[in-house]
Amino acid sequence: MYRLKKTASAFAYLLLIWLTWQWFRGDLTWGFSLGCILVSSLWLALTFLELGDLFRTYFDIFSRLKIIVPTTIGAALSALALWFARVVVLKWCGGLLLVAWLSIYVRYRINCKKYKSQGHGPLPKNAWVNPPVDAIRRIVKRRKLVLILTSGRMANRLHESVGHGEIAVIMPDGKMYFLSSYMEKGAILQEADAVADKLVDRGHYIALEVVQELDDDQLAALPHIVNILLRQNAGYRTAAQARREKLFGKLWLPAAIKQFMIKKFPVTGYDWLGLLIGQRHADRWTCIGICLELLRRLGIKTNEYGTGILGLGTGLFDPIMPVRFLWDLAFRLLTLTDRDAYEAILRSEQSGQQS
Repeated sequence: MYRLKKTASAFAYLLLIWLTWQWFRGDLTWGFSLGCILVSSLWLALTFLELGDLFRTYFDIFSRLKIIVPTTIGAALSALALWFARVVVLKWCGGLLLVAWLSIYVRYRINCKKYKSQGHGPLPKNAWVNPPVDAIRRIVKRRKLVLILTSGRMANRLHESVGHGEIAVIMPDGKMYFLSSYMEKGAILQEADAVADKLVDRGHYIALEVVQELDDDQLAALPHIVNILLRQNAGYRTAAQARREKLFGKLWLPAAIKQFMIKKFPVTGYDWLGLLIGQRHADRWTCIGICLELLRRLGIKTNEYGTGILGLGTGLFDPIMPVRFLWDLAFRLLTLTDRDAYEAILRSEQSGQQS
């Protein structure tokens, strides 16, 4: 159903973009004012149908653009119809459409107040920013997984609040680790305490608790799956590096230049194509891709990601963006309420030790 809705929505947007361009070029056979009203009405209908979802996903820059751009176009067309129409009925239609667009903009501004600016994008106002590692560890020990979303280079480029993902897991040694995939290193498992300071240095991070509690089988399989992911990525790096060195070896270049190219362009194990295409591979991933792969292998369902620009499953121009996990019902954002509860527990433990 999600993919059908996305496909229908994408084709509707493409049709309206084409109609708007036809109107702009003057190729439509309708009169000027009637054309303004019809194109504005179609944009209004599509925007109104998607308004609820767009408000819920306000933190995604594409959702904000899907409101701002149609509102600008629709309001401009309505104002033109109101100004130039010679027929009273068309003037009324233009006026009513302008009022409708203004009401959507007012609702948009009201919805903005539910969020706060964090880094390069918005976050829900009640989001718990930079929760202590100890708070995350307490959740993970309750047979839960926690997804960590951080700011960083990709967030800056996308103008989003978060752009990098890691997932917290407990391994057999009893310690908590963060699993992720780095551009420089590929799949990597690091002790949470060692990573925490780096996350803060990047700017900020938030935590999303996986709603589904792990059962005994999932809990037993978790460390094995993590190790399998790491081994698969290491195997890919070795094989891909050998292929790359073989390719460089066939080039008609001095040996020194070949060695320079091999050293300068190593295979890290990161899925660079995943920055543009949302499809996941079996042995290389982006940071958020490896988190999704772990959840998939554990049998935990999430929203569909990377279905492609038209929802056809191609993944084209639809990378898996970390910010979109904020509206996935498989996760629960840690909020200021969780912070207050955590601090109350700490106070209770401290008073118990003193007594």
